[in-house]
Amino acid sequence: MRTPPCGHIRPPGGVELADPALYGTCDPHAVWRMLRRWGPVRWQPVEGTLGFWAVTRYADARTVLTDHARFTSTGGVMLNMLGRPEPAQNQQFAATDPPRHGLIRGPLQRQMTTRAVARHAPAIRSFVRSILRPTSGVFDFAELTSALPLAFLGPLMGVPAADWPALARWVSMSVAEHDPDVMLPDGPSATLDRGHRELFAYLLNLVLEHRRRPRGDLVDVLGSMPLRPGAVVANCYSLLLGGSAAIPHVPRAALAELIRRGRYEDWARRPERVDRAVEEALRFTSPAGHFMRLATRDTTLGGVRIAAGDAVVVWLGSANRDETIFPGANTLDMDRHPNRHLAFGDGRHYCLGAAVARLTLRIFFEELFATFASFEPAGEVERVRSTWLGGIKRMPVVGRRR
Repeated sequence: MRTPPCGHIRPPGGVELADPALYGTCDPHAVWRMLRRWGPVRWQPVEGTLGFWAVTRYADARTVLTDHARFTSTGGVMLNMLGRPEPAQNQQFAATDPPRHGLIRGPLQRQMTTRAVARHAPAIRSFVRSILRPTSGVFDFAELTSALPLAFLGPLMGVPAADWPALARWVSMSVAEHDPDVMLPDGPSATLDRGHRELFAYLLNLVLEHRRRPRGDLVDVLGSMPLRPGAVVANCYSLLLGGSAAIPHVPRAALAELIRRGRYEDWARRPERVDRAVEEALRFTSPAGHFMRLATRDTTLGGVRIAAGDAVVVWLGSANRDETIFPGANTLDMDRHPNRHLAFGDGRHYCLGAAVARLTLRIFFEELFATFASFEPAGEVERVRSTWLGGIKRMPVVGRRR
């Protein structure tokens, strides 16, 4: 169940970090490992005139993510925005720097603390049990976990369960536009544009519906803020994208590795360590593969000169396997402590939904361990072709219930 390495890729040339095929058919960790050693801050050309600085070491990654004075988020935070103007600049909290960032994020943050989201735990647990209860024998674990975002999108944003299949497809078109399962005949750019249009149209209707019938959730909080309607929709988009795209891939990748190493039973019989298990699964899988920033001025990073306006891309999956920070970084270790991973980013832009993600994953692993005694592979794992989403899209397994 391990993704094969790309044996032809060797430094200093041949590395194509912007090629989605690297993440869908090869092992990007083999490439990142070489870059951490030979070129931790390395220029990556893209389509001739474009390019970005690839940052692969933990310390440099933290610098980029936390120093908003030198590295701004206002030019877009994902590689698929490279060379494109960011339409949500200074309107969406993900594409805004302090102090304005805090003005948008603050009211939402108060609704997303660990204590605030804890009230949703019974509903999340009930939902998780409902998707695990009828499952046994041979099934696709990726398909099972694809519904996991509904555990929190309903309570937090009022997204109806019936809308999720269409939403999930549009989300995939927005973060994995090169993947053949979602790519339109007109190509990746058309797929990305269509995904964005569909999601924004849906979210605009959701915002208007909330205005007619407020529900006291995050959409209403955004609607009460002094933001233009387009900015309210853009921030709803950011909330939807972060949680729905990434969270299902954490248990998929973690279980795939546990099956490969024969460690599922070891993890399942230690439910008291589930919080550490969640943190280690987040570090190991790093479902959000990268974040992009733009240099605000000429600067130096890792001894490399970077020009004002250059794109700088932090590869979270690489930083979270940095051997100088995480001993045995390629091992999924439930006992790892401390574990200051960067799966949720760092600094002022630390993931707004981190608390609800941790809660949902903790409950899911608790229920998974209590429901299933063992798993075996039942076919080949297929990975998503995406530079941003480090994930699995098909994962046939045999699950034996307790």
